[in-house]
Amino acid sequence: MKVIATIAALRTALTAERLKGRSIGLVPTMGYLHIGHMTLVRQSRAVCDVTVVSIFVNPTQFGPNEDLSTYPRDMAGDLAKLKAEGVNYVFTPEVAEIYRAGANTIVENPVLSRILIGKIRPGHFRGVSTVVTKLFNIVQPDHAFFGEKDYQQLTIIRRMVADLDMPIVITGVATVREADGVACSSRNAMLTPAHRKAAAILPRSLDLADAMVAQGQRSVAAIRNAVRTMLETEKQGDVEAVDIRDAQTLDPVAGKFRQPVVILLTVRFGKVRLIDQRVIG
Repeated sequence: MKVIATIAALRTALTAERLKGRSIGLVPTMGYLHIGHMTLVRQSRAVCDVTVVSIFVNPTQFGPNEDLSTYPRDMAGDLAKLKAEGVNYVFTPEVAEIYRAGANTIVENPVLSRILIGKIRPGHFRGVSTVVTKLFNIVQPDHAFFGEKDYQQLTIIRRMVADLDMPIVITGVATVREADGVACSSRNAMLTPAHRKAAAILPRSLDLADAMVAQGQRSVAAIRNAVRTMLETEKQGDVEAVDIRDAQTLDPVAGKFRQPVVILLTVRFGKVRLIDQRVIG
C-alpha cells in the first residue's frame, strides 16, 4: 500500500496502472474509518484491479457552527485498517493541496443541494459536490463507491455524474449497521454514552415504517406521523426532520404512494446530528 499526499504523485502512480490496463476504484472518505467504510473498500476490490481510498476532512462542507474542528481523526488507525484490507493507494492531501490559493470555482446542483439536509446545512452539498468532482478529476476512477446511508449525497453525486458526462460508474452500498441497528458513522464516536444508547430510536422508527407498509399502509402522512411520534418518545433526541421522498428523484410525495419512496431521518443528539434512511414500497 502506498500513501500519497500530492496530486502530482498520485496521478503519476495511477497513469502507470492505467497503462497496464488496470481498472481503478475510488472510495472517498473523511477518515476515522469503520466497518461501513471497509465494506465500500471490499466492494471496490471485488470490482476493480486497483483501489484508491482518499482521506480528507473537507472544510467546505462544514458550516461555521458545525463540527469541523472536533470531527474525529485517526490517520494511523485508518492506514492500518486499509493496509489490512489490501488497498493499493491512500490519498491523504492537506487542505492547501486540494484548495489552492485563489481557487473559487464550485460545483453545485441548485435544486437537489438545497432541499432536505441541504436546507438544514446550507452550502453543505456544494462543498461535497465540489470536492468529489476534484477527486474524480484527480483519480479518474472507473468506479466510485458511496454508502446509501448518505442517501441525498448519493443521489446528488449520481445526478452530477450523469449531468456532467463523467465516465464513472457510481455504486451505492447498503448501510452497514451496528448491533443495535444504528447506522455506522464516524460521528457515533462523538456521542455521549446516553446519546449513543438513545440513537437506537432511529432504526426502530424505520422498522415501524417497514411494518406499516407490510400491513398495507401507503399513506405518506400516516407513515410520517407515526415515525415522528416514535422518534419523539426518545427525549434525548431533537427531531429535525422526517421526510418521505421519491426514491429515485427525491421529489416530494403526497397522498398514497405507489412507487418506492425513501424515508429520511435527521435527529440531533446534543451537538451531534445523525441521519438515517430506508427505501420502502
